[in-house]
Amino acid sequence: MASRPSRTPRMRERGILCILIGAAVLLAPRFLSSPSWREMVGGAYLVGWFALVLGIALVVVDLLQRTGSGRS
Repeated sequence: MASRPSRTPRMRERGILCILIGAAVLLAPRFLSSPSWREMVGGAYLVGWFALVLGIALVVVDLLQRTGSGRS
């Protein structure tokens, strides 16, 4: 049996990536010149908001865990 790797969760990096993806999905329709691309990416605005909120939540959880572990 393989043992599980002892890697710490990198929530801050994942959160920042989710924030960037969400912002890109939400802002991309303003910069796209093709109407079909603009419509396609604009239709995914719920995914963009979800990624943005998830990214913020991951960064906040990481910060709370770091401050909590620093007090002990």
